Amino acid sequence: MNPDRWLTSKRLRAHGLLFAVTIWSFYFWTLASADLLDRYGNLKGTDFLHFYTLGSLAMEHRGGDLYNVNAQAALAGERVPDAAGIHYLPLYPPQVSLLFWPLAHLSYIGALAIWSAGTALVYGLCCYSVWRACPRLRNWGWTVALLCFAYPAFFHLIAWGQTSAIAMACFTGSFFLLRNHRKFSAGLLLGGLAFKPQLGLAVAFVFVAIRSWKILAGAAISAGVQLACGLGYFGWGAYRNWLQTLARIPLLLPAFEPRPYQTHCLRTFWSMIVPWDGLAAGLYVISAVVVLAWTISIWRSREPLSLRYSALLMATVLVSPHLTVYDLVILAPALLLSVDWLFSQPLAPVGFGSLIYLAAVLPLVGPFTRWIHVQLSVVVITALLYVIWRLQRHAGKFDHAEHAEKRQVQPMLPN
Repeated sequence: MNPDRWLTSKRLRAHGLLFAVTIWSFYFWTLASADLLDRYGNLKGTDFLHFYTLGSLAMEHRGGDLYNVNAQAALAGERVPDAAGIHYLPLYPPQVSLLFWPLAHLSYIGALAIWSAGTALVYGLCCYSVWRACPRLRNWGWTVALLCFAYPAFFHLIAWGQTSAIAMACFTGSFFLLRNHRKFSAGLLLGGLAFKPQLGLAVAFVFVAIRSWKILAGAAISAGVQLACGLGYFGWGAYRNWLQTLARIPLLLPAFEPRPYQTHCLRTFWSMIVPWDGLAAGLYVISAVVVLAWTISIWRSREPLSLRYSALLMATVLVSPHLTVYDLVILAPALLLSVDWLFSQPLAPVGFGSLIYLAAVLPLVGPFTRWIHVQLSVVVITALLYVIWRLQRHAGKFDHAEHAEKRQVQPMLPN
């Protein structure tokens, strides 16, 4: 029985419908203009312009300009006149441009339409496959579909034209492979995160700590293939420029994160609270170590894979040094799996369901962080991970006590 009694299916459907109608009506109203600029003067697709430009550079074999901000802005203005004057800080590894090479042959609006449709399809398939793996949610298909559609991170993913659906697919696919005990294949998918290396940080630490060498080997091979594709096409110079750009990130943070209130990770959580950069960085490292320690402990426990994998996804969000609101789509499988686990527990911790609910909806109030300076979503996700850690510790103590009791009784048995 769910101890969070206020979270009835009727109330969840009402909330989901309210959120969905509100955010998507606003989105389509904003886009309702004749040209490529929305009602607020922003380019439709926002970040997709950057990927479209990267694909254009790949199409023209201009690897030397992959990290030249001014050259990219000039090319974007040529290909999309409405984008004149827009600058992006290029931080993606060179091989990412190859993914957008085919789309660069199309007009901007055509490429954006295909990318948005593909993103929505990947997101929907990931949510559907995870829902199918949750036996206790089988009777709530329409409710789950509505809530997935209303998930704020999905809205931001489409509105920004971003790439996080690929990361979601990597994580979702690896979960099913791990469930089938195919560790090496799961590692191959996790290695796909090389296009967004920050999302692989927690994965690397956890699987090194538990010595899951098959997963790590698969990930290394997959990431190596990506690297080889980029090297074969652009040569080492493009990667040298990429590494040099990454080394300058501390100096580029204002341009890299112009809206820190839209980020949802421990690093920016502390930087928005603490005005001293050194202290904020230290608190980030300490809290990230604690989160990783909890996650490693959970993975060494006997908890079901669904709960352990949910913890890994939560740690991925928290530990990542840069995680924008659209990247929170990788939490969707964790939220579904956690709810399914919750319904199987007759004595589930009070408030666990409420934390899941808040983790889903709090990205909507992210902009308020500009004034309160506390990213509440980070607090809630950390609390969720802590509760899971406490649960496995309690279960571990129970197993240890039971084992000790059996050892004491065993000598009393007759020969």
